Amino acid sequence: MNETKKWIAHRISAIILAPLYVWLFFSLILLSQKNYLEAVYFFSDPFFKILTIMLFFIAFFHARISLSDIFEDYINNNKTKDVANLLTTIFSIIIPLTILILLIYKF
Repeated sequence: MNETKKWIAHRISAIILAPLYVWLFFSLILLSQKNYLEAVYFFSDPFFKILTIMLFFIAFFHARISLSDIFEDYINNNKTKDVANLLTTIFSIIIPLTILILLIYKF
């Protein structure tokens, strides 16, 4: 991905993440005032699952772009930089997919 597309993707993901984090913050505050059954209903709501999945996928995409820029700026060894970028990419895929599976199958 060239630098301009990276910059645009980073900004767009930040714009999408801002309201998602606000939603999550206030939802968890309101959740602290609910009883057990209301909390179970909240977590089983499809709207919650969709927004949570979006939040994690976009957040890890955003983090991957940010870490890639940090690696480019501060790591001089190309082999180390490539391994760091590869591990970041792998974890930014595996962790959101794990969360998706856990939300779908209710482990």
